[in-house]
Amino acid sequence: MGQPTASSSQNSLTVRDNRTGKTIQIPIEDNSIPATAFKTLSATPEKDERKENETSKGLRVSDKGFLNTAVMRSEITYIDGEAGVLRYRGYPIEELALRSSHLETAYLLIYGSLPSASQLKVWEKEVMHHAVVHADAEQFFRSFRYDAHPMAILTSAFAYLGSYYSEANPSLQGQTLFTKGSPDSLAVMDKQIYRLIGKATTLAAMAYRVRQGRTFVTPPTGLSYTGSFLYQMDYLGQENYKPNPVLEKALDVLFLLHADHELNASATTVLQTGSSLVDPYSAIAAGCASLYGPLHGGANEAVIRMLISIGSPANVPAFIESVKKREKVLSGFGHRVYKTSDPRSFIVRKTADEVFKVTGKDDLLETAMALHEAAMKDEYFIKRSLAPNVDFWSGLIYRAMGFPLDFFPVLFAVPRVVGWLAHWRQMMLQPGGVKIWRPRQIYVGETKRAYVPVEERTPVEEAKKTPSQITHSGITKRTMLATFKGAKL
Repeated sequence: MGQPTASSSQNSLTVRDNRTGKTIQIPIEDNSIPATAFKTLSATPEKDERKENETSKGLRVSDKGFLNTAVMRSEITYIDGEAGVLRYRGYPIEELALRSSHLETAYLLIYGSLPSASQLKVWEKEVMHHAVVHADAEQFFRSFRYDAHPMAILTSAFAYLGSYYSEANPSLQGQTLFTKGSPDSLAVMDKQIYRLIGKATTLAAMAYRVRQGRTFVTPPTGLSYTGSFLYQMDYLGQENYKPNPVLEKALDVLFLLHADHELNASATTVLQTGSSLVDPYSAIAAGCASLYGPLHGGANEAVIRMLISIGSPANVPAFIESVKKREKVLSGFGHRVYKTSDPRSFIVRKTADEVFKVTGKDDLLETAMALHEAAMKDEYFIKRSLAPNVDFWSGLIYRAMGFPLDFFPVLFAVPRVVGWLAHWRQMMLQPGGVKIWRPRQIYVGETKRAYVPVEERTPVEEAKKTPSQITHSGITKRTMLATFKGAKL
């Protein structure tokens, strides 16, 4: 690293390449530098250096897992992991959870400001109006096995939904369908947003009911977003059926808290997919698939499984020691971004108390409290900033409300559709248009080598470099033992 010259701008970074002695000055804007600036630092390859290093084409920036790479400029969500701060469009999450609703906050995230009374009325009306799905959807959902994972169903359903709306497909309507920002373009975009948010609860409820062997329910009128969701899951023909208002409110708060969380794995997946200018339904389906993973949307489910495995408060000390020895995994503590506490966890903890008043305390609550207390006092966890996150308490709420464990990720995905759409819309309308995302790699494989005829090859026996042998049973085993024309003996 070189020293800035007298003429250097103070708001810049001066870099000296010790291989060549070349110095470059990189402007710092919003406390960031462009990675492409390093492409100018090319050098002559060393003797016997691999050509695949492409040394003469400039430096590449390596950042495995995107630990410190900003891929876009955003106005949506701000997180300060060190201070435990989360804001949607500048509003503290604590204030929104106390005073706002999920749909009002959805408007804020997508359009940038809180709606007026008349704007909110129109917004809620359009979202709820578009909750109804085509009658053909029943056949689609019935095609899944009774034991299919609800996230597999939901992911497929979002992709399936796009097949109905050709006007929302840039492949059919032109590449600038969503990027030109004209009134007609914005209207098409907004209609898909209404549809995706409105139908998210309907698709999720259908995924729930198909596994229960129940008929599907048409979204009701006159209920809130989460009230309609609970109705569609639970209604069995009772007269004047209304979901419990405490559970309805709790779910709305949880939806609001899960609506967005900056460029997490699923949001980034939506943007990566959306950068090809695919239709929004396919992009949302991709995000849903990303959230399906146990390192993302499955975390609250993992918390419950962990608490079940602990069994009782008396077993917490032994579990804590097993975690320290890395024999067990501690779920629901710590966060990729938050280094102190997750601000959402305090809100969820309060919400849990309200839910338990009507459902009764979950059997696992005492174990959860004991684990929480033990971890917060243990130096091992304190040094590693392993405080409870939003998943620690939300799983207990979902369990108390009677949702099956494998439905927990669905309850994460439904509200996160809002955040995905906010980031997708922002990217579509960003200055300069959309560029397809194409990360670089550092190639460390074989250099150029000649093809070897099959009879001259030496077999590779290393486990990771050969396909596994599969044990066959049932009809496959019997068929392999049978004789028939064309059989390989």
